[in-house]
Amino acid sequence: MTINTTNKFFWKKIQKNFSYNTNLYLIIFLIGLLIIVFYQKEQNLKVQSIRVADGWGYSIANNDKIIIKQTIIPVISNSKSFKTEKDALAVGQLVLQKLSSDNSPTITKNDLILLKIKM
Repeated sequence: MTINTTNKFFWKKIQKNFSYNTNLYLIIFLIGLLIIVFYQKEQNLKVQSIRVADGWGYSIANNDKIIIKQTIIPVISNSKSFKTEKDALAVGQLVLQKLSSDNSPTITKNDLILLKIKM
């Protein structure tokens, strides 16, 4: 009498591998879900003007936490503040647009010229 035990061995191996793979896929799915949840934090960006000693500046806040505070005109060689509140807010709005579109928030001299910022 011959007993065939290979079927049982094969079946147990399939069950063990299936259980391992299912757990692995579940863990990968949960990690992916957590990453999506953490990266989709809602951004509530706001621009505000800042009054400084010799002019104006701007700040950009995300959920009431200041992430950018600019009290001088960027790119120019002198450390001068914006002459008007309107100028400061115009540059702040441009930086906000760049941040919202996932671009670098840097300002170029050409940006200042296009916005007609008084230097």
